[in-house]
Amino acid sequence: MRSASTLGIHPLRQRRNKQGVLYVVALVRTVAYLGLEAREVEVQCQVAPGLPRFSVVGLPDKAVGESRERVQAALAAMGLALPPKRITVNLSPADLPKEGSHYDLPIALALLAAMGVTDAEQLADFVAVGELALDGRVVASPGVLLAAIHASEADLGLICPAVQGSEARWASDVAVVAAPDLTALLNHLKGTGQLPAPEQGEVEKPEPGPDLKRVKGQETAKRALEIAAAGGHNLLMSGPPGAGKSLLAACLPGILPQLTPSEALEVSMVQSVAGMLEGGRISRARPFRAPHHSASMAALTGGGLKVRPGEVSLAHMGVLFLDELPEFQRPVLDSLRQPLETGRVDVARANAHVSFPARVQLIAAMNPCRCGHLGDPALACSRAPRCAVDYQAKISGPMLDRIDLHVDVDPISAADLALPPPAEGSAEVAARIAEARARQSARFDQSKARTNAELDGDALEEFASPDEAGRTLLMQAAETMRLSARSYTRMLRVARTIADLAGARDVGRIHVAEALSYRRMTMRG
Repeated sequence: MRSASTLGIHPLRQRRNKQGVLYVVALVRTVAYLGLEAREVEVQCQVAPGLPRFSVVGLPDKAVGESRERVQAALAAMGLALPPKRITVNLSPADLPKEGSHYDLPIALALLAAMGVTDAEQLADFVAVGELALDGRVVASPGVLLAAIHASEADLGLICPAVQGSEARWASDVAVVAAPDLTALLNHLKGTGQLPAPEQGEVEKPEPGPDLKRVKGQETAKRALEIAAAGGHNLLMSGPPGAGKSLLAACLPGILPQLTPSEALEVSMVQSVAGMLEGGRISRARPFRAPHHSASMAALTGGGLKVRPGEVSLAHMGVLFLDELPEFQRPVLDSLRQPLETGRVDVARANAHVSFPARVQLIAAMNPCRCGHLGDPALACSRAPRCAVDYQAKISGPMLDRIDLHVDVDPISAADLALPPPAEGSAEVAARIAEARARQSARFDQSKARTNAELDGDALEEFASPDEAGRTLLMQAAETMRLSARSYTRMLRVARTIADLAGARDVGRIHVAEALSYRRMTMRG
C-alpha cells in the first residue's frame, strides 16, 4: 500500500491568508458510483475562523446534504462538539454529481482530521465509505464491493462498515478496516484498539428449484428449453393457461451451468450497487428475475431519481422471465430491444450518463389471445380469432425478432397428469447442456463470445456456417419466410447450438431444419 508522500498527497494543510489568519484543510478519499464504475472523489474539509456554519458543496444530492446532521449527531454521541468556526466540506471534482449516504463516514473523518482528533496522514492511505447513525455506528451502504475493487486498483486500503467487511474482502489484495462505529475506528487508527480483519464472505449454495420431471408431456417445449439453456438463446412460449409455461421457466435455473468466478464477481458488483449483497455472500447460481407485468420502464431497465440498476441488469448473466408478455406496456417492452442486442443499458440524464451490464437470457410466456383458449371451440371467446390478432399485436415485430426460439405449448389433459413422471429430469438435461457449453468455451477461447447466442461477425461465419445442404435449406427458408438479417443470424446461432448438443463438429441440414422449426409460428385460429 502506497503512503501519502508516495502518492504526492498532503492530507493536512495549515495555511495563513493575507490577514495572517490560520485555517486548516484535511483530505480524505472516497468514491462516487456511476453504473459499475467507482470514480475517485476527494473530500476536502476546511476549518476556518468565521461565523459558525457547516456546509457541504460539490453537487451533493439530498442524502449527501443531510450528512451534516448525521455527522454532527455522531460526533456528539462520542462527546465531541464542532468547533465554533466556519466548516466547509467540498466534494471534488465539484462538477460530478454526488449521490448516496456513503459520504457520511469520509466527511466525518475529514472533519475529525481537521480538528486534530485523528491522523490525517494515516487516512491518506485509505478509501472510506459508509453511512453514519446518530449514535455513531457505521451502517451499511450500497456499492462497497465496487469501492473495494477501486481501492485495490489504486493500491489503497478501504474503511467500510463492519457488516460489509466480508463483502469488501472479495476484492483481491485490499486491506480492509471494517468499523462497527466511529469510536472503534478512531481507536484502531490510533493504535489503542484493534479491529479484527474481516473474513471473506461465503459462497452460497444454489437453492434447488423445480425438476423437469414435474413437467408431464410438453416434449417440444422441453427440447426448446434445453436448446435455449445450451446456447443462451431467448425463448418465447405461447399456450393456454395451465399448460405449464411458468413451470418450464422455473425449471431453467436448475439446468443452467453455474457462474464462473469472474461472472459471479460481475453479478455481485451489480447486486452491491443495488444494495442486495447481504452478508458478503456471493452466489454461483445464475440470477433469475421475474418482474410483474405492471413494472415501469425505470424498474425494468434502470433509472429513477437516483439511478439504480433495473431488472434487466439484476438478471445480468442469468435469466429475465417475463410472464404474460403482452400485458407489459409496449414502451416498456420496447425499451428492452437495445439491451437484448448490446448486452448493456445506457441511462442518460442531464447531468450524468450511466451504463449497467445487461447480458441476459430472455424467457417469455404468453397466452395466444386475451381469453387464452384460441383454437378450442368449446372455450374460445366469440371474438376469436380477431381477439388473438389484437392481443399479439401488442408485442412489436422488432421485439419478436430478437427472440430466437418460438414454441407453442399445448394444453395438458387430466389423463396426461395421471401418467408417471418422465425418466429424464433436470440432472440428465443439465449434463448435456454442460457438455455443449464446454464445447462452446473451447471454441471461443480466443473470442469475446461466451455462448453461441453472442456469436457475431467473422466468428459467426467461421463457427456456424452450415454445410452445402444446410445452406441451401436456409436460403430457401429465408426467401419463403422472409427472414430479416437479424432472424437469419439468429437461426445460424440456434443451429450451431443444436449441433453442439448432438456433438456434431459441423452444422448440417438436420440442425438447420430444427432451428427453423422454432422460428416465429403463425397465429393458430
